[in-house]
Amino acid sequence: MNLSVEIAGVKFKNPIIAASGTFGFGAEYSEFYPLSSLGGICTKGLTIAKKEGNPPPRATETYGGMLNAVGLQNPGIEHFLATDDKTLANEDVVVIANVAGSTTEDYIAIGERINDANAQMVELNISCPNVKEGGMAFGVLPESVERITAAVTKVCRKPVITKLSPNVACIADNARAAEAGGAAAVSLINTLSGMAVNWKTRRPILANNNGGLSGPCVKPVALKMVWDCYNAVKIPIIGLGGIASWTDALEFIICGARAVQVGTANFATPTAAYDIARGLEEYVRGNDIDINDLVGTLILNG
Repeated sequence: MNLSVEIAGVKFKNPIIAASGTFGFGAEYSEFYPLSSLGGICTKGLTIAKKEGNPPPRATETYGGMLNAVGLQNPGIEHFLATDDKTLANEDVVVIANVAGSTTEDYIAIGERINDANAQMVELNISCPNVKEGGMAFGVLPESVERITAAVTKVCRKPVITKLSPNVACIADNARAAEAGGAAAVSLINTLSGMAVNWKTRRPILANNNGGLSGPCVKPVALKMVWDCYNAVKIPIIGLGGIASWTDALEFIICGARAVQVGTANFATPTAAYDIARGLEEYVRGNDIDINDLVGTLILNG
């Protein structure tokens, strides 16, 4: 049996990665289980300068999931390099630094600074407003996906994972664009755009009016998009979107994901990622299989 996977030359002891924005920098969850029991940790989204995020309320429950408009609250790259990056380096777990920006220059600058990190990989959050191009998100059009990925891979010595938005015309085209831009892998899906409304006040519940939808309700969309991208690119895929059990994780792997990220489930059950990793280990051990042999083995009907 084998549960380890390799992405861009980086070896993960198992394919379970804690998703960005749901795990902080790991400190709080380390009180529940050893971080080394996971394959990887994707940090809170980092920007060049410290960000306070959006005003509250900025998170709310919805049917089968949650909406958030946190607004990338984070301490900034310099604080991360001086503190959390050093702490995480002592953990036996792959660390992926999630980075974001508002302009191409922001992404280039943080791509250069992350070279000094102990973190082994970088994940590009390209679903942020592109200030210089009329507020359009970098992750919407294939040409902008390729351009921003290429800009970062040119200056960053770490393997770059491009995180894809589902709020696009064809996510497979964007995966191909990320591959053309030099991405070592793609992760998908980021949150879907959504809104929650208070019928009594006739106002959106979130102060930001809309936010990102995540949780079990998005899983069918995520599975389809992972499968579409698996058939479109040769680089590894990291799947996420509504994973709450080891069988959910297995479904993503069968659809083409080399590894998976666990996000919203961490809020409902602090040990979710740990439980999923252990469940997947028991399955692989009980069936004496290599988890890599299941990647992309979906059998279509008809």
